[in-house]
Amino acid sequence: DEATANQHPRRRGLSSAKPNPSTVTTATTARIVDLLKDCSDAEDALECDPEVWEMFSKSFRQVQAVLDRNRALIQQVNENHQSKTADNMVKNVALIQEINQNVSKVVSLYSDLSLNFSSAFHQRETSGADPASNESSPES
Repeated sequence: DEATANQHPRRRGLSSAKPNPSTVTTATTARIVDLLKDCSDAEDALECDPEVWEMFSKSFRQVQAVLDRNRALIQQVNENHQSKTADNMVKNVALIQEINQNVSKVVSLYSDLSLNFSSAFHQRETSGADPASNESSPES
């Protein structure tokens, strides 16, 4: 219907214009996990605290698991929607509620990760483990 298309001009062709946020987040998480693996193999203990990196790695694995679950749920919602049966539409209500709960979990996990990163950074900075902090001290 042309009248409907004119009311919502941004809807036309938009799906191919933007990347899938789930794919972007998944790819970003995978790159970060790869970086963490590289760091866990590093020899310089000052640069990589194994406990901190393990905590980050665990957090990213948890995020990835939730994102993977949401991907499966979204696929199921799409299949149910395409079937157009009343029973499947009712099932979609519960599936969409789970998706929403999972989004909240991801937000919470990233919030915790941010706090943990900030704490680890500040703890390292105050303990003098940061090589830059040694440079700023006056030499006698």
